[in-house]
Amino acid sequence: MSQRPQALFAMTAENVPQVFPPEVLARLRESVDIDPALVAQDFADPRVRDALARTEILVTGWGCPRLDEAVLDEAPRLRAVLHSAGSVKSFATPEVWRRGIAVSSAAAANALPVAEYTLAMILLAGKDVLAARDRMRTTRTSSGWGVVPGIGNYGRRVGVIGASRIGRRVLELLRPFDLRPALTDPYVDEREAAALGVPLLPLDDLLRTSDIVTVHAPETPETHHMIGRRELALMPDGAVLINTARGALVDHDALVAELRAGRLTAILDVTDPEPLPAGSPLYDLPGAFVTPHLAGSQGNELARLGLTVAEEAERLLTGGKPAYAVDVAALEREA
Repeated sequence: MSQRPQALFAMTAENVPQVFPPEVLARLRESVDIDPALVAQDFADPRVRDALARTEILVTGWGCPRLDEAVLDEAPRLRAVLHSAGSVKSFATPEVWRRGIAVSSAAAANALPVAEYTLAMILLAGKDVLAARDRMRTTRTSSGWGVVPGIGNYGRRVGVIGASRIGRRVLELLRPFDLRPALTDPYVDEREAAALGVPLLPLDDLLRTSDIVTVHAPETPETHHMIGRRELALMPDGAVLINTARGALVDHDALVAELRAGRLTAILDVTDPEPLPAGSPLYDLPGAFVTPHLAGSQGNELARLGLTVAEEAERLLTGGKPAYAVDVAALEREA
């Protein structure tokens, strides 16, 4: 009989082979006894309920059903939830922590591709690459070699809204470049900002002084439309807004008005609503560059999430604690 702890997948079934390709699944199964053919998409399923009664470790992911009191009563041996994605808010109820169940998340791993996307867009926006491509596509001509005034990434101010995992990673990735990053975050003080190597500014000052603003704050009632008409008006002419956080952080009606005026440019990987309706002006406005929520882990990047879970399982097996434990006290101000 296996001495490995019994584990169970709880997520949308088609995500299992994407997040846990053969080499990652093999590594996970060195630590836990888990059947990739049995995936909990509904905890009321009799086969799932039978397995849940024996489960010590729940490997969760996108589509995990809610872990409420009734479900947890069916899992008396459960001691850890290892989440192969970002936020656990959608399924982990306070009852999970009340029962002393450890919760870990691969949010830090999922932050990496979002930060990489953001860095790429900052550099492209600084060189006006996206607009230049559209102009060439429209005119079918090129101005040829020559100095283009007003563009470039030397000394450009980049304002980062939110010292989240992604925001902090963006700051790290910006260090090798001759850019001037600044940060705004109500939960960060001057000492912490200095440790991150950036000045800490009030939101209004950051918006007034930044050539490029990138949003990495969580979606909470307090941050709904935090970038509205007043805030957008503070941004200088020609500034760029990048949003890879949540669409509702930006007032899209106000943004569309600025884009129509030709005053700002927006790079949006998230929108409100999502997906955009077919008639949205954001598809056609020349100052809008919209991508379909692909900044986060996609394709081969999903294996990084599964590997994070496999490594967490190894730590549990050897008596260690999760390296990426979810802080329940911080959940309210996280995405």
